[in-house]
Amino acid sequence: MMKFLKLESSEKIISTFISILAGMLFGLIIMLIVNPSMAFGGFSAILLAGVSDGMYGFGEVLFNAAPLILTGLAIAFAFKTGLFNIGASGQLMIGAFMAVWIGVTWTWVPAPIHWIVAILGGIFGGMVWVLIPALLKAYRNVHEVVSTIMMNYIAMYASKMLIEATIYDSVRQESNSVLNGARIPTFFLDQIFDNPRLNGGILIAILTGAIIYIVLEKTTFGFQLKAVGFNRDAAKYAGINDKKNIVYSLLISGGIAGLAGAVIYLVPGTGMRLETTYVINGYGFQGIAVALLGMSNPIGTIFSGLFLGYIEASNQELQSWDFKREIIDIITASIIYFSAFTLYFQKYARKIISKIGKKDGETNA
Repeated sequence: MMKFLKLESSEKIISTFISILAGMLFGLIIMLIVNPSMAFGGFSAILLAGVSDGMYGFGEVLFNAAPLILTGLAIAFAFKTGLFNIGASGQLMIGAFMAVWIGVTWTWVPAPIHWIVAILGGIFGGMVWVLIPALLKAYRNVHEVVSTIMMNYIAMYASKMLIEATIYDSVRQESNSVLNGARIPTFFLDQIFDNPRLNGGILIAILTGAIIYIVLEKTTFGFQLKAVGFNRDAAKYAGINDKKNIVYSLLISGGIAGLAGAVIYLVPGTGMRLETTYVINGYGFQGIAVALLGMSNPIGTIFSGLFLGYIEASNQELQSWDFKREIIDIITASIIYFSAFTLYFQKYARKIISKIGKKDGETNA
C-alpha cells in the first residue's frame, strides 16, 4: 500500500513538471511569434530574473509569492474538501477592504498589535463574503461555483462603494494610507534580502500553509472535512454532520482569501485604487493555477506559489526586451491549461517510473 502511494505521488510530481515545461514552451512559442529577435532574450529573463539580481531579486520573488500562496491555499483547501471556491477574488477584495479600513480608521488600537487586528479583520471579511454561498451549498445544495462567482461581481462594486463612503482620498484617487502600526512588520526580511518592499507576508503565507497541512492531515476535524468532500452521503451515514462541515470548509477557504487581501494592502504606499475595483482581482484565479500545480497539497501549494512568484519577478526585466507583462499571464494560463491534462501526463510519468524501476532491477540483478 505504501509503495502504491509513493508511486502515485511520484507520478503526480512528474506530471506537474511536465505541465510546467509545456506551459513554458508554449510561452516561448508565443514570444517567437510576437518578436522573434527578442524572444530568447525575453525567455531567459523569465528564467533568470529571480536570481540575476542577487538577494534583491529573490526578495522580489518572495514578495510576489506571498499573496499567490495564500490564494492558492484558499482554493486548495476547498479542493481538498470536495468544493470549488471560485469566489476567492471577491473574498480577497472584501478582506482587503476590511483590513485597510481597520488600518486607517481604528486609531485607538495600540500600534504593536494594530497589524494583527487588521489581518484578523481581513480574514473576517473573507469569511463573511463566503457565508451566503456556504449556506446555500449546505442547506439548498446550490453549486458553489455558481454562487461564489456571482459574489465576485457583487464584491467588485461593493468594495468601490465602501471605499468611496469611508476611506477615500480624492486627491490620490485611492484609499487612505494605513497607519504605520497597521503595516505588516518586515521582521528584518527587507534588510536580509536588501529589498525595501519585502515584509512578513511570506512568513504569514508559509505559516498558514503549515497550519492547514496539520489541520487536514493530523486532526479529526480535517478528516471529517475531507470525508464529506469525498462522499457526502457516506460521511452523513457515518455520523458526520455534512452541512456543518461544508459551511466550515468554505468559511476557512474564504478566510484565507481574505488574509491574502490583507497581505497585499497592509504595506506602505499600496492603497486600494478605484480603477482596480472595476475588474475582478486576478489573484483569485491565479490561485487556481497555484492549487493545481501544488496538487491541492498545502506544502505543494507553497512551492507552486514560489514558482509563479518567480515568474512574476521578471516583469521589469521583460520590458527591457520589448515584451509586456501579459506574456507572464499567458504562460501562467498555459500552465493552468496543461495542468488539466495532469491525468493524461500521469500515463507518461508511469512509463518513465516503470523504465527506471526496470533499469534498477537489471542493475541489481
